Amino acid sequence: MDVNGKVAVVTGGASGIGRGMARCFGANGMKVVVADIELGPLDEVVAELSAKGVEALAVRTDVSKADDIQALADATLERFGAVHVLCNNAGVAVSDPIGETSLEDWIWTLDIDLWGPIHGVRTFLPIMERQGEGHINSTASMAGLYASASLGAYNVAKHGVVALMASLERDLRLAGSNVRASCLCPGPINTNIVDSERNRTPESAALHVGTDAGQKFWDILTRQLSEGMDPDDVGPLVLDAVVSDRFWVLTHPEFGKIVDQQVKAMLDDQRLTR
Repeated sequence: MDVNGKVAVVTGGASGIGRGMARCFGANGMKVVVADIELGPLDEVVAELSAKGVEALAVRTDVSKADDIQALADATLERFGAVHVLCNNAGVAVSDPIGETSLEDWIWTLDIDLWGPIHGVRTFLPIMERQGEGHINSTASMAGLYASASLGAYNVAKHGVVALMASLERDLRLAGSNVRASCLCPGPINTNIVDSERNRTPESAALHVGTDAGQKFWDILTRQLSEGMDPDDVGPLVLDAVVSDRFWVLTHPEFGKIVDQQVKAMLDDQRLTR
């Protein structure tokens, strides 16, 4: 797809990977709609883009709500008349063993990390099909390809995103559609997802059940992410997938060895790797 002059919508676009995507798309001639639940950072990103001559629009959006996603699509069409790229990027995470994860933690994580992309696909795909052109990217994770301990709800959500996007891409190919799909599976990126509960309602946060095992894993993850890839370096990888119709977007291809080992153990003796 030639992206110059086209319209991109990025959820979770006020920080981290989403902000990097918005910057990259704008720098490459696209009009950008930035969606996020945080108003202050959302306005800051759009002001930054506008100062650089990018046509940009801010839309406060809770991706867990289908009505908010519909409102995002309506605002995009009202302002720009089309949408060519959708990045379902908003995400959160909590860390606890499966048996000690509260129901509220499951609901909060799946509503945003999995239902967000589902709402995005259901709402924006018909628009792109009518246009005869488009690309939908969703942010999964290496956790969508390998399920570690103490991150159960997040793993389930991200495995679901991988399945959603792979199913969508195969459906589109079978139908001979001009719309394409891709899946971003980041490794360690220096984002503030470890502080994602900042956007949680007090009522929901109060039902989080913290555990020693979960905190230990969270401390390790926090250190890893602080040393991770700059989120601005992820945007060009996603843009390349859009331009070249490439499905997998891997920020750390070397992590694929973990997936290879898992598949090999499964085929050799039906064993789950550590």
